[in-house]
Amino acid sequence: MSNPTEPRADRDVRVVVVGAGFSGIGAAIRLRQEGFEDLLVLEKGTRLGGTWRDNTYPGCACDVPSSLYSYSFAPNPGWSRTFAGQREIHDYLRATADRYGVNGVLRCGVGVLRARWDGAAGRWHLETTDGEYRAAALVLATGPWHVPRRLDVPGLDEFPGPVFHTAEWDHSVDLSGRRVAVVGGGASAVQVVPAVQDRAAAVHLFQRTAHWVLPRPDLPVPRALGWCLAHVPGAQRSMRAAQYGVQESFGYAFRHPHLVGPAQAAARAHLRLAVHDPALRRALTPGYRLGCKRLLTSSTFYPALNRPHVHLHPTAVSAVRGRHIVGADGSRTEADMVIDATGFHVGELPLARGIHGTDGRSLHDTWGKDGPTAYLGTSVSGFPNLFLLLGPNLLSGSTSAITVLEAQLAYVSGALAHLRHGGYASLDVRPAAQARYNAAVRKALETTVYNTGGCSSYYFSASGRNTFCWPWSTGKLVRRLSRFDLAAYACRAPSAPVPVPRAAGDRARPTSEEGLPR
Repeated sequence: MSNPTEPRADRDVRVVVVGAGFSGIGAAIRLRQEGFEDLLVLEKGTRLGGTWRDNTYPGCACDVPSSLYSYSFAPNPGWSRTFAGQREIHDYLRATADRYGVNGVLRCGVGVLRARWDGAAGRWHLETTDGEYRAAALVLATGPWHVPRRLDVPGLDEFPGPVFHTAEWDHSVDLSGRRVAVVGGGASAVQVVPAVQDRAAAVHLFQRTAHWVLPRPDLPVPRALGWCLAHVPGAQRSMRAAQYGVQESFGYAFRHPHLVGPAQAAARAHLRLAVHDPALRRALTPGYRLGCKRLLTSSTFYPALNRPHVHLHPTAVSAVRGRHIVGADGSRTEADMVIDATGFHVGELPLARGIHGTDGRSLHDTWGKDGPTAYLGTSVSGFPNLFLLLGPNLLSGSTSAITVLEAQLAYVSGALAHLRHGGYASLDVRPAAQARYNAAVRKALETTVYNTGGCSSYYFSASGRNTFCWPWSTGKLVRRLSRFDLAAYACRAPSAPVPVPRAAGDRARPTSEEGLPR
């Protein structure tokens, strides 16, 4: 008789992927192409799409060129604009999932609550809203733009009008004739303010810190160009390569801050040409180097701020008193609704508090106050067969997340292939390899604009360590992740005892000058 506590066969699989956004869908496709059919994708939402399902606020769009914002194995020649909007991207994701049969392994409405590594069985035990699941390997595809960072000030709960985050847009609320307070000055605020100002009676933007904004050449894709991209061999690949080169030129400057000057001058000229009021222009001029924070692009944000009913408040919000928004500078502004455009908890991996490794500690406790660290942004010592997608220190202010994702998927599929063909129960990155790699990352970041630009940003943990940015070129990232590095891992056979993790200072094989294993 079977044990009633054992999960059914369809809940005990080789690989579980958590999340069905760009990362999770891409993982399901790539791993199934590599022969891993015994796979499930668990998605807590009622449908796939991740951040492009959730963020339906007016003006929502990608901030890298559309041709780069698609899987290389499923290019889309049919983008309607050079920078695609939310709905079009979500449609692309759904169509790609249908095309590659992802829906056959997708289970929506299943939220993962906790996961625990069972060393004796060589399995991850997952506690979910749909009962228990088990898997030999666990892939976290929860994404860094997932958990909203909400405005938290005294009195907000008593505000008499609608209050919602951009990632949870309330489409039942009519903005017509209302005085709208938008809190935040980053990417979502830059997109939402121009999109709502034509309906609102007044828009009050509370901006704690100014951002550098470059013009965005967001244009309709001509029908003739769309035809060429779809039918002329190599046309789409050439356009993708050209736009990749432009993005990488920014990345090169960010790694060599003395080269940021021309881009910063262009951003300053964009501001000077678009905003004629000297006081407003001063309030919109950052006091740090371009690239220190996420680079923003918009050709509609500054013109929107020129409108007489749109008002910039260069201050943080300190409190709410009735209908009045109180600024940190003491100002009081009356509003009918509040839109929270304060972004996401980017550096805090969803589920980190609920993922428990070999010693029973959670990822969150293992990382501590310094924030997330991982070997190649993918593996964490003490958490065998666990793979993070878009993990620590893999992204930057210029790289397309899809390029990084696909590089990681090559690495993860290589790891799983070693597990399968080598007959191993688990692969666990060695502490010394992880420590050396992260030391090299920290050293390389010291001279980048991310660390030296004179600002604070979500790139940094509470302790002041940059946990977000990759300090080298995207080409180096792709090359480094193209081959699974078996020598950096401790391998355990199914019957072997669980090894005691080495101390970070233990000797391991030689490394390159960058701290990357040779």
